[in-house]
Amino acid sequence: MAVASAYKGEKERQHIAVIGDGAMTAGQAFEALNHAGTCNANLLVVLNDNCMSIDPNVGALKEYLTDITTSHTYNKFKDEIWNLLGKISKFGPNAQEIASKIENGVKTSLLKQSNMFESLKFRYFGPVDGHDVERLTKVLQDLKDIPGPKILHCLTQKGKGYKFSEEGNQTVWHAPGLFNKDTGEIIKIVPKEPQPPKYQDVFGYTIVELAEKNPKIMGITPAMPSGCSLNIMMKAMPDRAFDVGIAEQHAVTFSAGLATQGLVPFCNIYSSFMQRAFDQVVHDVALQKLHVVFCLDRGGLAGADGPTHHGAYDLAYFRCIPNMVVSSPMNEEELRNLMYSAQLPENAVPFSIRYPRGNGVMVDWKKPFQKITIGKGRRIQNGDDVAFLTIGPVGNFAVAACKKLEEQGIKAAHYDMRFVKPIDEDLLHEVFAKHSKVITIEDGCIMGGMGSAVIEFMADHNYQAQVKRLGIPDKYIEHGEQQELYVECGFDTESIIQTAIEMVGAKKSTMVG
Repeated sequence: MAVASAYKGEKERQHIAVIGDGAMTAGQAFEALNHAGTCNANLLVVLNDNCMSIDPNVGALKEYLTDITTSHTYNKFKDEIWNLLGKISKFGPNAQEIASKIENGVKTSLLKQSNMFESLKFRYFGPVDGHDVERLTKVLQDLKDIPGPKILHCLTQKGKGYKFSEEGNQTVWHAPGLFNKDTGEIIKIVPKEPQPPKYQDVFGYTIVELAEKNPKIMGITPAMPSGCSLNIMMKAMPDRAFDVGIAEQHAVTFSAGLATQGLVPFCNIYSSFMQRAFDQVVHDVALQKLHVVFCLDRGGLAGADGPTHHGAYDLAYFRCIPNMVVSSPMNEEELRNLMYSAQLPENAVPFSIRYPRGNGVMVDWKKPFQKITIGKGRRIQNGDDVAFLTIGPVGNFAVAACKKLEEQGIKAAHYDMRFVKPIDEDLLHEVFAKHSKVITIEDGCIMGGMGSAVIEFMADHNYQAQVKRLGIPDKYIEHGEQQELYVECGFDTESIIQTAIEMVGAKKSTMVG
């Protein structure tokens, strides 16, 4: 935008980018800084530095920013030098150049290193108190008069303004759920009956259980240890679990590097964020057929986080990559068994396992591990009228739909495919040899997803059947609770029932009663 304004001659127009210190570790942020430093456009980058994303930030950049912010001597000299620079600049460009050199020399000697941002040809200002609104307003007004790329380093505190967040655990207060605003007490609703665990916690406890038996297993996450529950492994095995910061591309290639040395990395990335690292999956993992296990949390409709966080596309974009195994468990037990199967030496290929946000369906989920053969699904029940083919936890909607349809005289067969790639061809031969009406159900985009794979198989083997695909339509789905969005997209239990009735016909549905 700044370059476009410069091109159009809009010399007075200002463009401001606000970025957190956690996101500054991402590759694209550095690429933009590197490019912007060569452009003489009016660009101000406001660096909101609170040492937090959701969990505390990690890495060398975080330590570098801490060095700048804690160097009182540097900041005192910097203020004096900039004041001097302002006073003597009126005497001409040579004086300004001399003052700039003095300033850079002072910075280098005090910090024992050059300012990273100024080495990228950004004018660096700060650090300033990001909560001092009056001071910040004056600084921003002053920066309008300085042309070219600039960076303003603002120090802030996560949860500022709310006493309990300031004093308490900032990770917890990122998304605390229900709480008493006066006392800071987090309200936990204790159910009367035991509840199924969150899928992320099944992952967290299972990877520790597997790692205790297999010393080659490592855990990697890009800045989401509490969100994906890798923090369980980080606490139990700190030398084998890594938070690499908000850097999904690096997380994938780092995992690939570990795999080249005979280790078995479990790389846990939210499905939506895996999109950022597609190229690394293709070139650094799949092309070399490396044994990296991708655990994709928040697969499918993620709910209240909105369209940026829905994991709609991973089944489609992973199944087109050679050498990839693409799978999704129907419940917690299958998640454990897929994780167990993925780390076995005979399955030393790129292996993806996707599962949704939220709780599963099994209270008694911690069962002995069982090997699942790659590319093999299972028939859950027989039926003659229509066949349901499901992938992942939406298979539980189909189970409920089968029971209700049977009450209406419609007998549905149900197949849990487990794998989109390689897809279970033996199971599909059975389906199309017996059924002329087939419904595919997935919590993913219907463009190129599991339903598309089924239709491709049908065409390749000269079968003819009526196939209806249920899943996320070809549009962006907005904010909403997961169950609301399942209804909106038409693959909740009732939608499955109605689709089956429409395919089979009203005659069957009126046989009972």
